[in-house]
Amino acid sequence: MAELSNAPAPSQEALVDIYRRMIRIERNDDAIRKTIRLGRLVMPYYSARGQEVIPATISSLLTDDDKICTIYRGIHDMVAKDMPLRPLWAEIAGRVDGTCKGKGGPMHLTHPETGVMVTTGIVGSSMPIANGLAWAAKLDGSKRVTIAYFGDGASNIGAFHEALNLASVWKLPVIFVCQNNGFAEHTRYENGTSVDFIAKRAIGYGMPGHTVDGNDPLAMYAAAHEAITRAREGEGPTLLECKTFRFLGHVLGDDDKYMTKEEKAAAIAKDPLPAFKAWLVAQGHATEDQLAEMQAKIEAEVEDAQEFGLASPLPSVNELRCDVFAQEMPA
Repeated sequence: MAELSNAPAPSQEALVDIYRRMIRIERNDDAIRKTIRLGRLVMPYYSARGQEVIPATISSLLTDDDKICTIYRGIHDMVAKDMPLRPLWAEIAGRVDGTCKGKGGPMHLTHPETGVMVTTGIVGSSMPIANGLAWAAKLDGSKRVTIAYFGDGASNIGAFHEALNLASVWKLPVIFVCQNNGFAEHTRYENGTSVDFIAKRAIGYGMPGHTVDGNDPLAMYAAAHEAITRAREGEGPTLLECKTFRFLGHVLGDDDKYMTKEEKAAAIAKDPLPAFKAWLVAQGHATEDQLAEMQAKIEAEVEDAQEFGLASPLPSVNELRCDVFAQEMPA
């Protein structure tokens, strides 16, 4: 695995912004799970609780023009990118004010205005799409980068290998971000993957590969900063393997018997969110009152989005005939 260079340390403002994105993810996730348990939402939900650091840190280094492609366990990636929560909630509730007019649901969210280009329901399919967006950036000469988020299980499918190969051949401004939470659906990592570190696979495609602690904002910042800088400067793609742990099962309601009680308890005890909060306060980057005020604003934003989404009308039956074929543009 390639060694990281000396990336600049994040500023105080950047550190607090990373925490803001983390708490926005966690508060939104908590509200979704509670709403499902109350029967007010009926949907499959794939919680990424415990993985907040990864997209929060990466998104702190991105602009609205930069693109992300993610998967069905990717609502945290979108929330970290500052996607508005009102249309997000309307979409997961299947309502007309959703990002796809209520016809995509939680597995097909999109918001191009903030660079959230696609959410895919097919494991690993974020990567070839990200290559296309990165190719477009290269063609138009922009400095845009594209992030392809995926899980450890997706590193074993053909699209992973095809995407990395093509991105390297064409030196595309794309960063492949593997959120390695240790489990591919219901399968433990060691039972389905042939290498001890996914980042090792980068060498076969002539690109840097880094394994980083995905629960450490400072380590994530250094790795993401280097990868994004390389991409912007035309030096090509990077594979980041971000080691983390998901606190819940593959899908809400999963009994997660493939996790041991001990490893789950150990991971939750090291929850990166309260740990980072305590560090920010101890280092003097923010006060308890400032972070509490930030959390209160985020909770109000989530509550507003929830009320908006659930109050939005359901699509009419006529919507079944819309958005099926492209409409001919007027002459």
